[in-house]
Amino acid sequence: MKGVFSAPGDYVYFKSQVPLHKIPIGTKQWRYYDFGPKVVPPLICLPGIAGTADVYYKQIMSLSMKGYRVISVDIPRVWNHQEWIQAFEKFLDVIDVHHIHLYGTSLGGFLAQLFAHYRPRRVRSLILSNTFLDTSSFAAAMPWAPVVSWTPSFLLKRYVLTGIRDGPHEPFIADSVDFVVSQVETLSREDLASRLTLNVDAASVGSLLLSDSYITIMDTNDYCAIPQQLKDQLSERYPEARRAYLKSGGDFPFLSRPDEVNLHLQLHLRRVGVEARPDLVRGIPKDGTGGSHSEKEEKKEDPDDQPKDDRSSESQSGENPLTPAESSESHAVEQLLSNAKSCLIAQEDTSHLCESLKKQYITTAEILLLSTCESYLPLLLASYVESLYITSKLLSESRAIGVK
Repeated sequence: MKGVFSAPGDYVYFKSQVPLHKIPIGTKQWRYYDFGPKVVPPLICLPGIAGTADVYYKQIMSLSMKGYRVISVDIPRVWNHQEWIQAFEKFLDVIDVHHIHLYGTSLGGFLAQLFAHYRPRRVRSLILSNTFLDTSSFAAAMPWAPVVSWTPSFLLKRYVLTGIRDGPHEPFIADSVDFVVSQVETLSREDLASRLTLNVDAASVGSLLLSDSYITIMDTNDYCAIPQQLKDQLSERYPEARRAYLKSGGDFPFLSRPDEVNLHLQLHLRRVGVEARPDLVRGIPKDGTGGSHSEKEEKKEDPDDQPKDDRSSESQSGENPLTPAESSESHAVEQLLSNAKSCLIAQEDTSHLCESLKKQYITTAEILLLSTCESYLPLLLASYVESLYITSKLLSESRAIGVK
């Protein structure tokens, strides 16, 4: 891992465009991003122990531009799996989301399966990546689990980071590791302790009512922190699930292989019947709401949600407040596209950057040359004077011999 981390340019752009939401629900503090057309059933991303809501920023930017709604959440401070299920359900109620599609990696994939088991009517599909069915192997590898809540923060971070493979990586994998390590540094002791507790708390995923055809298993073929035996158990549990294998990507393919991951996510959403709405893609409003659930114009139930009474049916069949004028809609689309284009380095900017780097390297070379000259010039001069003296002495002696 690199010694100094510098935030990627696309992440800086993401942070400037997509607002981070923080809401208290009961005793839990939820931190999440929510971006994309609100009429589309959301894809909710759940990270692993070392992840935060920020690790899925590449999925948020890419899929939202295509007309999908993506929600990425931090796992809150919960200390057992039942508490997680209840807290997550309250969170969905508060943001007015009824039917969801879950994408979970590592611990997030395990929690996604648990929620699908206990709340089957809310989960429409699953995308599982580098995850597992049972926590017993992790509990056996962590005998100090009973005292994890009292363990100092630096020891918890060290333990989490030792699970991330270090060593020579391909550049894109090394960058993904550096980004996740930077996110681990932002987590508090309580956050880490609660996640490690969830990872070792005795539990296993029961049978799901969800058909295997609505499950996609996306794994990397090079290496990851989840043992291959646990990944094989997952494949055996869902034999008819779709498979999406990535040749490489490490522990964090959503960062190291974002184009492939985003493509598989898009194919999964299409296959399970989620209709994208690119016509509703728009720019970031100036008030900074960024399409949060509190926007009045976006408050509408998911189209695949079953009406519970006549009132909800009327709200679905009534006037659609999300149909702006054609001119304003096209202007909004053009604005978001222009914003996206601005985050890419143009060819002209690249040439300027190369020129500036070339000048910098030339300047550095000149400085090194000058410092070298200053160091060695006195020695060279002394050597040159000495050689002149010896030469002149030899000449004078040869002349004296010639005279004789």
